[in-house]
Amino acid sequence: MPDCIFCKIVSKEIPASIIYENDKVVAFKDINPVAPVHILIVPKQHISSVLEIEESDTDVIHHIFMICKKLAKDLGITENGFRIVNNCGHDGGQTVDHIHFHVLGGRTLTWPPG
Repeated sequence: MPDCIFCKIVSKEIPASIIYENDKVVAFKDINPVAPVHILIVPKQHISSVLEIEESDTDVIHHIFMICKKLAKDLGITENGFRIVNNCGHDGGQTVDHIHFHVLGGRTLTWPPG
């Protein structure tokens, strides 16, 4: 998608604080963190939201969760816990129409979230 900010991060058209990348995903620091650890994990392929996931996307979605686990361990937030968040649609708080997962940790997170 030509105007998608996350597609531009994936293609390196705009800078980001990338902490992990492989052939399927890119993970980078959120520019407006709400926790000491706040990273975003996005698939390199453009999927607009959870509502657009197809059966053929199962592998990349599974891979995202494996990377969530890996990065949480690498960032030292597994012992006390962390949160994985995916916002879907306007009322769900999705501000970029490219599926992405927030990994939040490093402090006690409250519920409900907002």
